[in-house]
Amino acid sequence: MSANTGADLADGDGLVARVRALLMSAQVAWFGVGVDLVSPFAHFCEYALFGFLLQNALGCSLTPRRALLLAVVAASAYGVTDEFHQLFVPGRACDPVDWLVDTAGATLGAFLAHAALRRFQPPARR
Repeated sequence: MSANTGADLADGDGLVARVRALLMSAQVAWFGVGVDLVSPFAHFCEYALFGFLLQNALGCSLTPRRALLLAVVAASAYGVTDEFHQLFVPGRACDPVDWLVDTAGATLGAFLAHAALRRFQPPARR
């Protein structure tokens, strides 16, 4: 998604375009014209899934707390590279707020995976 502008994603009749149209109409109804919540929401959800998957993968070989920390740090570092990449994509910009949203999403996803692993793992691994 980071290589596309919002207009690119809105074109077509695919699932992404439909979800984006639904969210855009809801945001205009709730917040008025000129407020863009779709992009931050998409970033948050993408990185929440990324953090969840990283925590789950790292939890197999590291202690749960180390896996949690590494998952958040790795996802946050990837967010930095994603924002840097956008400097070179026409129509996109490097935005520190996007990086914060990415990191917040990754943190939530990693914590959800951490909680799930703690709930379903035997007590010896906790």
